[in-house]
This record gives sequence, C-alpha cells and structure tokens, in this order.
Amino acid sequence: MFRSKFYVSTVMSVPKQVFKSMFFSFMCLAFGAVSAHSAHQTGNSHHTMDSSQTESSGQITDMKNTEIKDKAHMAVKSDTVSSTVSQAITAKMNALLKRHIDAPDAQGIARFDYAALKGSPTDRAALQAYINALEAVDPNTLTEKAAIAYWANLYNAVTLEVVIEHYPVSSIKKIRSGAFSAGPWKKDLVSVKGKPMSLDDIEHGVLRKQYPSPLIHYMVNCASLGCPNLKNTLWKAETLDIDRKKAAQDFINAPRGVRITSKGLILSSIYDWFQEDFGGSKAGVLDHIKLYANGKLKAELESGATLKGFDYDWALNE
Repeated sequence: MFRSKFYVSTVMSVPKQVFKSMFFSFMCLAFGAVSAHSAHQTGNSHHTMDSSQTESSGQITDMKNTEIKDKAHMAVKSDTVSSTVSQAITAKMNALLKRHIDAPDAQGIARFDYAALKGSPTDRAALQAYINALEAVDPNTLTEKAAIAYWANLYNAVTLEVVIEHYPVSSIKKIRSGAFSAGPWKKDLVSVKGKPMSLDDIEHGVLRKQYPSPLIHYMVNCASLGCPNLKNTLWKAETLDIDRKKAAQDFINAPRGVRITSKGLILSSIYDWFQEDFGGSKAGVLDHIKLYANGKLKAELESGATLKGFDYDWALNE
C-alpha cells in the first residue's frame, strides 16, 4: 500500500507536459521492441522459406537429372540383335539359307529346296532355334535399320517354318488360316514380347506402317514364284540400304517383276495390290520402276512404254 500511494503521489506531482513526453517516449520504446521482434520473426520465416525453396529446387534438379539419364539410357539402341541372338545361331541360319537356296535361274528366280530342309532334322532345329531367339528380342531396343532387318528376317523364317510343316504343298495359298481364309497370313504363328503375331501383323502392322518404304516389298518372301527372291543371307542393318536396292533391281529387271510385251508392260501384281506404297498411282509405279530399270527395260521406258496389266504366280518357289 505504501508503494502504491507513493507512486500515485509521484505521478500526480509531475507536470502534465512532462508526463506526456515521458508517455510518448515509453510508447516509442515499446513499439520499437515489437517491430524488432516482428522483423526477427519475419527474417526467420524468410530463412525457412529460402531453405525450403533451396531444398525443393535441389529435389527438382535431381529429378530432372535422373530423367535425363533415363532418357539417355533409353536412347542408346543396338544396331544388331547379336546381344540376344548368338553368333552361332545366326551363323547356322545363314548356312541353312545358302545350302537350300539355288542361284537364280534364267528367269532370275532363286528357288528354295523345301524337301531337303524338311528332310534335315539338323537344319529344322537350326530354323526353330533362330525363330525362338528372335522371339526373345525386344525390337524397341534396336535402331531403325536393325529393326527393319529383324522384322523381315522373322517374317521369312516363320514363312519357311509354316511351309515345311505343310510340305509337300503346291502353293502357300493352300495353307489356310481358317475355313474361309486362303494362306497362313492371318493366323498367329509367332510371339514377340509375349504378343501373338501373324505374318500380316508383321508385314502390314509393323513393316509397312512403322517403316514405310516401297523397298519393304523386296525384303519379305511369300514362298511363291511371283515374289521377290528370298535372300540367301539374313538381312542386317550394316548393309540394309545396298542389299534391298539390289533386291529391287533384281526383281524389276526379271520377267516376274516387269515383263515386256508388244502391247505394253505387264507388272507384278505387287505393284497393283500395294500401289499406295509406290506413289499411289500407275504413274508413280512407273516412276519407281524407272529408278531400278536397266538394259532393255530401261530403253523401253525411255521410249514411252505404258502399263498394260498385272500378273502373279502363286506356285511354290521350289
């Protein structure tokens, strides 16, 4: 009580102007303290935010670096399938082709000895081993040229296998996919990455769709006399451009590719069935033919020879 009375009496004894001055100073000090505390808290908040942003930025950078590394890894594609298909299996398949494919005859046809292949357990095992090895390959890991070679080799190997299974047969069209489907092309005959596929899937769904080029048609063989020759070695990326241009030249300058008559040119039905791949018109087809024609055919085209019709021989190429 004594201290309270003394305080009151002391305050009351202070002149009013002095009291106002003291009160103003007190308030300034108090406000300064609050401001300093607020500034300290704000500084801490900014520091925390900066740290959070730095940490977040670091995480984003790490994620981007990881993504870049993943994309770089995915971008590295193989130019061969040798990492999956052993050299021994590939060598046996090449030996099989050389052993059973004859040199082109006077008509430019390289015939295949199906009877000899069917009668050789060793060669049949080599063919099946090659197909099995291709089935284990992931085509998405291959470069474009290697992938094209892969799919063409798979198509041709499976075609040989299906013909051998039904041999003797006069035409591949006698091998039916179903009751109302001539030929084996629509039936699932192979599996790639666990996905069942038919010969049509390989030719039309992959090769023609994903790697569009008229030269695709000189790579796949349908076991018929009217078809471009089955190559006596496997297709490979390293020589793909040269090899398939040669195949085009060999076919076009043979009678089953383009036949010269007194009434005009008789072309393989391939140029009719797949006209869209050869320029989309008869004129486009003739332009394609001119690229690879030589000798007498080239002279006929230069003199204005016209297209008379189309023809195809489905007899087995034996």
